[in-house]
Amino acid sequence: MTNHVLVPIDESDRSTDALEFACREYPDAEITAIHVLDPGDFYAATGIEGGAMANYDEIRKQHENRAEGILERAREQAAAYDHDLETEQVIGSVSRSIVDYVEGSDVDHVVIGSHGRTGASRILLGSVAENVARRSPVPVTIVR
Repeated sequence: MTNHVLVPIDESDRSTDALEFACREYPDAEITAIHVLDPGDFYAATGIEGGAMANYDEIRKQHENRAEGILERAREQAAAYDHDLETEQVIGSVSRSIVDYVEGSDVDHVVIGSHGRTGASRILLGSVAENVARRSPVPVTIVR
């Protein structure tokens, strides 16, 4: 029996589909949505802008605020299924952070979208689902 499901969330349709799947298939389980902030995204944005170095802390705060919005939308989505959704925001390598969270908690199943964000990073982020599936100590469902 599945008691605690982890659903990695980003701004993609696939992560939305994964959360809906988890809410439908595990109505009695605790569901936690996790959003991982990749520090590489902060560093990529801290180049020279207008002749001055971008403020790393400000960029990080913007990413954290955006992440909170993503998690808030996930809570609203889960509420439509009468689910109270726990949420977590962590900073680190995406697939490693997801697996670390699973290893450090009582999660017994992961439901993840097959691809993350859209655009140029989509191909790379498809590997996140694969890495999580290979390294996770608990079963993983990949939603397409």
